[in-house]
Amino acid sequence: TRQTGSHIRLTTALHGEHHITIPAHKYLKIGTLSSILSDIAIHFKIDKSDLIKELF
Repeated sequence: TRQTGSHIRLTTALHGEHHITIPAHKYLKIGTLSSILSDIAIHFKIDKSDLIKELF
């Protein structure tokens, strides 16, 4: 995990190593959030709607 400017790079070791870069802005655009959630869902091989239920 590291931060460069206004972006945070996160790493998980679950189900193999995976990196994702997330903007550290006060607000995220809907498309950006959707893309982040889709990327995470693909990595964990779960449906995006199931991921959203887990998180929220």
